[in-house]
This record gives sequence, C-alpha cells and structure tokens, in this order.
Amino acid sequence: MKIDFLVNHPDKAKVVAEMIYEEFVVKTDSVMQFEDVVKHFSNTHTTIFPITLVAIENDECLGTVSILENDLKIRSMYKPWLASLYTRPEYRGKGVGHQLISKTLDIVKSLGFSELYLRTEDTSEYYRKRGWTFIETVSDDRYEEIHVFKKSL
Repeated sequence: MKIDFLVNHPDKAKVVAEMIYEEFVVKTDSVMQFEDVVKHFSNTHTTIFPITLVAIENDECLGTVSILENDLKIRSMYKPWLASLYTRPEYRGKGVGHQLISKTLDIVKSLGFSELYLRTEDTSEYYRKRGWTFIETVSDDRYEEIHVFKKSL
C-alpha cells in the first residue's frame, strides 16, 4: 500500500469525492452537492491547505484523509486539522487509517506545525486509543456535541 497526495492521482478525485460525499455529506443532511465535493477534491495541494492523501494498492483507493486549515468555524484559533478520515469498510482494521494518520502527522510537522487538531461527533475512543488528547466538547448550529482533540508533533 502506498500513501500519496491525491493531487498526484487526479484520476482518484471522483472516487475520493464519492467516499466523502456518502460518509460525511449525505449522512449529515448537508446541502452540499456531489459536484461541489468533486470540485473540492480536484483542487487539493501538497504544501498548502487543503491537502488530501490517498491510500492506494493495486491502483485501488482504499482510503483517504485531508488536512484543512480549519474544520470548525467556532474554533478558528486551532490549526491545522485532520479531516475526513475514511477507509473503505472491507479494509478497516488492516492499518489503512493508521498509515493515513501517520503520513498526515509527518506532513503537518514538515510544514512547521507542532500540533494537529480534529473534530469528531462519534469516534472519540478511536482517537483516544491512538494518543490524541481531548481538548473540549463544543456545539455548533448543526451538532449538539463535537469533541475536539489534538496531537502534539
């Protein structure tokens, strides 16, 4: 399995958009359209945000993760953010997510940051078990509870 920048695999942008749209847009009743998600993932970078990584094996995209400048408007003082970590169900529990996160941490550190943040509504235990530090629980206009974590680099 190879972890690489999505921008180096433009043919995977639509596949990544499909994963993220189904997991993070449709399930939240967002008004965002699929075409908007495709456009977003067709315009990612390697050294400025947004940055998206893909896990690829045998030319198949197994999972993805993004690095955003901000993923929670009410906490603009925290940056950057790990966002949209997704592994295809048939590859879960096989280290794909771990490798995506590990590469994300390396990239964020290489960009000069000493911390990385994330938000989750329902996977706090996953991150706690992987050494992330719980910062706070907040609310915004769409979610009752958002758990904010950070990882020192």
